[in-house]
Amino acid sequence: MGTDIHGFVECTDSWGDEPWSAAIDLGLLYGGRDYDAFGCLFGVRNFAGFRPLAEGRGLPEDVAPAVREEFAGWGRDAHGATWIGWAELKRVDWSEPAERVDARIHEYRRTPDGWVMTGKAAWSPRVAEVADLNRRRDPGRLVRYEEHEWPEGTEWPDGDDLRYRVERMTRRGAVPPDGAWKPVWTVMETLAALHGDENVRLTVWFDC
Repeated sequence: MGTDIHGFVECTDSWGDEPWSAAIDLGLLYGGRDYDAFGCLFGVRNFAGFRPLAEGRGLPEDVAPAVREEFAGWGRDAHGATWIGWAELKRVDWSEPAERVDARIHEYRRTPDGWVMTGKAAWSPRVAEVADLNRRRDPGRLVRYEEHEWPEGTEWPDGDDLRYRVERMTRRGAVPPDGAWKPVWTVMETLAALHGDENVRLTVWFDC
């Protein structure tokens, strides 16, 4: 089973006199399951090794009642509750690299337009063969990629049209500006223009 994200964009008024309200369900803006983004933003499924922007903060003390009720409805299935404000998101250096290389090996295929990444995985029998992992392991024991410390940029060609690489991601690579999170940022930016950067936040949690 995979891990999914849930939550709300929350907002309060410019003067701070009103309680926070649930402005819009995150599910109406974002329907993906992208572990690179989850790890970069919230430290969940952080295979790429980012310094998370907002990990494990819990629900805000003044969380909107509707958000608290929705969270409670998930019961023991909910985990990783946290939040991040628009003011904080505006200060993010999206060119910042992850703290370590990705725990998954990146696969590239040659196309008429050049080399294109077609996937990445935490384990592949073919990569093990190309990287000669079988020679390095004890009989009967499966060697995982993370047991090795290959330098960033290590590459194994597999014929003329396929290669595998050890890479380090950037925040922009995990959360592209025109990617699946763009509608979330657009809504938050619009609300912030009306009510102030400090009065808009994203509150989330995860299941499985």
